[in-house]
Amino acid sequence: MPEYTYAKGRIAETVQFIAKEMKEFEDDYAKLTWDEYQRDSKTQKIVDRTVENILNALVEVSGTILSEEGKAAENYADTLRMAAEMLGFKPDEPKELSKLALHRNRLVHRYLNMKWQAIMAYKAQIGFIKRVMEAVLERESKKET
Repeated sequence: MPEYTYAKGRIAETVQFIAKEMKEFEDDYAKLTWDEYQRDSKTQKIVDRTVENILNALVEVSGTILSEEGKAAENYADTLRMAAEMLGFKPDEPKELSKLALHRNRLVHRYLNMKWQAIMAYKAQIGFIKRVMEAVLERESKKET
């Protein structure tokens, strides 16, 4: 069976996609209130989808890092946790990142009464997600040298 390799540059492209989506969220939706969110179904859809895109891409990048290192995870939470550990984050930080997998599931599976909580959980982790993406890009740049 041929060995699978991720397309060269794809991780960096995905990180750039995450950065673009995060900027859109921060510019347009970070100050959104519960009332505004609940009142406007179009805004709900955009916000939900933006955060869902970010979390899906974060899982994708994390899973790729694991597969490149010959490691496997049993679920998305483990994927995020193990990747953050491999990137050298403090012991408590990977566990916090792994919690985003639950919120990703809430958005993907449209748990209507939990979507706002998922948005708020993402919002609380924006700074850490940025640090993870910086670590991923640093890892990628070291691979090329």
